[in-house]
Amino acid sequence: MRTLIVSDLHLGSHTRVDVLRHLGPRRALLDALEEVDRLVLLGDLLELRHGPRRGALAAAQPFFEALGHTFAGRDIIVLGGNHDHALVEPWLARRGEFSLPAPLEVEQRFSAAEASPMLAKLAEWAAPARVSAAYPGLWIREDVYATHGHYLDCHMRIPTMERLGIGAIGRLQRRPVTALATPDDYEAVSSPIYAWIDAMAQQSRTGGALNGQGTVRAWRTLGGDRDYRPSRRRTMLRNRALASGFPLVIAALNRAGIGPLQADISGPALRRAALGAMGEVVTRLGVDGPDSHVIFGHTHRTGPLPPDDRSEWRAPGGAQLHNCGCWTYDSYFLDGQPGESPYWPGGSILVEDDGPPVLQRLLSERSHAELAPPAATPSPA
Repeated sequence: MRTLIVSDLHLGSHTRVDVLRHLGPRRALLDALEEVDRLVLLGDLLELRHGPRRGALAAAQPFFEALGHTFAGRDIIVLGGNHDHALVEPWLARRGEFSLPAPLEVEQRFSAAEASPMLAKLAEWAAPARVSAAYPGLWIREDVYATHGHYLDCHMRIPTMERLGIGAIGRLQRRPVTALATPDDYEAVSSPIYAWIDAMAQQSRTGGALNGQGTVRAWRTLGGDRDYRPSRRRTMLRNRALASGFPLVIAALNRAGIGPLQADISGPALRRAALGAMGEVVTRLGVDGPDSHVIFGHTHRTGPLPPDDRSEWRAPGGAQLHNCGCWTYDSYFLDGQPGESPYWPGGSILVEDDGPPVLQRLLSERSHAELAPPAATPSPA
């Protein structure tokens, strides 16, 4: 069975970075499905953190209707991520409503209607394709496991808003991240954060602190402004002052038991932190093994790519790690020529009946102008 895996579409982003709103990228993905038997949407399918759900659903409808026409009679499996955790949260809540539920396994399968009214509506739009759900991961075949990757946030040493929230929840529950060992453990410290953000988003459009844009702006500030101009000297000096105090803040958070966190947020540090967290999750969930493959999304960073050190992409037990990237145009990471950045949108992974998963970059030849929101097109370096 030929399975195509894509992640992080973020349909309905109010910043309009979701590239599948454009007909060209949408056609590229649909064309890639012609010879595929199954499609896995590996989390963060919808952008539910930018405001009320109706906006994301309205943006998703044209894509799902086109997908249903192309993929008629075949299976689409949807996994929840952190930005669309509400797609599966009703199913999670019902598990323990009246009695103590069985432990959450690394793969749970259920129908779209069981998952949530939202996923049931997406399934309706996608008919005659068949839509079902899986959580927190899915065995693609006996040696290939796929999960969105939001559990990585529990082990990331980069101080994102979610990582700080998870650290605080873990302190309150006396459940440190170093003790997490099962899907139920991960849900216990992460689901409260997702539920709070989701509740805020249902009331009105959210700000950068909740929808992720604030984290990117903080990285830009602390990493230094690359576009230096004399007129921006005051901003540069302020940013440098903030950056000089940042290690002190991280040290204080570590002393408070929120960490372990690190002050280095450079590009290489982001990559190493994510890969280290992948290895932690793979080991703790028991899906590691010398001949296995584990596929993630979440970090938006496609890999491994030819320039990457392949040894970094190995879990402690030997599993080969993969990341299918994203379908968003995140301008902060995309300076340079089309396809040059590992964060360039259009990543997918093809899994066949045997052989290793194959990374495909379906939009590597598309230009900045074809993918960027009108106000976000940078000049190539």
